[in-house]
Amino acid sequence: MIVRISSAVSLVVVLSMLFIGFAADLCGADISTVAGTGQGGNNGDQGNATDVHVAQPFGVEIGPDSALYVTEVGNHRIMRVDRKTNQLTTIAGTGQAGYSGNRQEATNADLREPYEVRFAKNGDIYFVEMKNHIVRKIEVLTNRVSLVAGIGTAGFGGDGGAATAAVLNNPHSIALDDQGYLYIADIGNHRIRRVNLATGIIDTIAGTGAKKLPTNGSLARGNAMLGPRALCHDKGVLWIALREGHSVWSLNLTSGRLQHVAGTGEKGFNGDNGAPLQATFNGPKGIAIGPQGRLFVVDTENQAIRMIDLKQNIISTVCGYGPQGRGSGGDGADATKAQMGRPHGICVDVNGVVYVGDTMNHRVRFFTAPNVTEK
Repeated sequence: MIVRISSAVSLVVVLSMLFIGFAADLCGADISTVAGTGQGGNNGDQGNATDVHVAQPFGVEIGPDSALYVTEVGNHRIMRVDRKTNQLTTIAGTGQAGYSGNRQEATNADLREPYEVRFAKNGDIYFVEMKNHIVRKIEVLTNRVSLVAGIGTAGFGGDGGAATAAVLNNPHSIALDDQGYLYIADIGNHRIRRVNLATGIIDTIAGTGAKKLPTNGSLARGNAMLGPRALCHDKGVLWIALREGHSVWSLNLTSGRLQHVAGTGEKGFNGDNGAPLQATFNGPKGIAIGPQGRLFVVDTENQAIRMIDLKQNIISTVCGYGPQGRGSGGDGADATKAQMGRPHGICVDVNGVVYVGDTMNHRVRFFTAPNVTEK
């Protein structure tokens, strides 16, 4: 059975307010699995979330209905997990890799490696397909897929023109702001592209194609941007994780200036309980803002989730324990003692529950972030 996305946008928004407490049903001090069996095959497109195979989950996001949405790279689908009932349904993708389905029902579309999913104010669902080199969306009123950016082949071009005629190169992450813009981590081009959703015009707001770290405090336009892999937006700030640059940056969308937030730029795993700028990462590929001024970074090749307390300027590891911790164990125990398998996507709900796409373990896992003492 396949679910159809509701066309009642206003109802979804109202329900989101009612369902906001659902996360409490999944809260716990330890790490647990919310979706996936640990196997990478395809055993169906709906059922109890921990009975359905979720092959290589990457992006995770809480929708306006308070459900958890997951991009499944291995089977080229997007899934929805009802956090109250734990029921999983497939909302997009046939399970076959391909590029088809524009202007068709979302569940009839062929996708290729959907990496992240985001929600617009009106309920439309945006998603990026890395190996199709495109961004598409599911229109909430029709449940049909439409193209937003990219032509389906890799390259670079199209700035100043229609995003649907532009060329992207392995886009990995997307973010939406409150002003009607879509941001794309165009990693193969070492750029961040921006689409004006009202006009459909695309441009480059950061990166030149040069493979080097940005300069702290400088304007993002015309500045290098080494491997931007993960984006999230919060209150006029675009947060950026650089995989090849092993660091975290912020872009003030009003001033257009970059700030170096964490990571020396060198590969490693150290710096916990100290200043974030003195810490090292290894290939971060996910980023999310949580409550109380906390930034969560998926330190992928270190098999860990790092938390940056932006108020106290301290970094710590809140899940996993470093490169030696690759594996699948740990459910039911302290998250900092859990093994992980090259995690990617991350999101945090209003209660501080952190969801992670534990990619090579074919599971989505969750834990409760530690409390932060306000100063």
